[in-house]
Amino acid sequence: MSVHFALYEHAAGYGLFKVKEFEEVSTFLPVVEAAVADISKFTQVVNLVGFYPFKTAQDALNNINAVSEGVVTDDLKIFLDTNMPKGSKKSAVLGVVDSKLSASINESCDIKCSHIGVVPEILRGIRMHFAKLVKGFTQSTSDKAQLGLSHSYSRAKVKFNVNKSDNMIIQSIALLDQLDKDINTFSMRIREWYSYHFPELYKIVPELALYAKCVKEIKNRKLLNADKLEAL
Repeated sequence: MSVHFALYEHAAGYGLFKVKEFEEVSTFLPVVEAAVADISKFTQVVNLVGFYPFKTAQDALNNINAVSEGVVTDDLKIFLDTNMPKGSKKSAVLGVVDSKLSASINESCDIKCSHIGVVPEILRGIRMHFAKLVKGFTQSTSDKAQLGLSHSYSRAKVKFNVNKSDNMIIQSIALLDQLDKDINTFSMRIREWYSYHFPELYKIVPELALYAKCVKEIKNRKLLNADKLEAL
């Protein structure tokens, strides 16, 4: 299946790109792969049709959350309806990032979508050169938008409430308790197993941490000598 357009979701907004058509579909992927690293070659494969900038940081977060779950937002639907050529909506194929979003766009906007074949390579090239493909956009602007959205997106995904600073203290205490239990369990296993080899050692060294250190130094009791005893 040949791809006519590609949708790219950037932290700053949605971008729709027209993809150059090739007579032989089989030659398309090698051409794209060869062009991805070179912006001058890649602009011969794709060119920008439309760009929809997110109005606020919250707007960007809402849209990217929806995209990650394969949901078509009102913003995305309006953007595609506005920028996809009217006469080609039925015949054109839109390249998108994954299968869930592909199905949602197909259902909501009645646009054929694909997420396989040459699509991942095209989107990789767009991701790499996005700042140069959108007029008036810079790499610095792109980096700032991505950094801000990544913080918001990660904060929303992890089970951590930034408004409750005591969460980290509670989690740290729980971790320390678990570590104490694990250390105690492992120490008991060392004493239990090593006692088959050297049963008298426990009476000599009852403290678990010191017992483990002695086991590490003694190893084979038959090789225990005055030098090792002195080292202990």
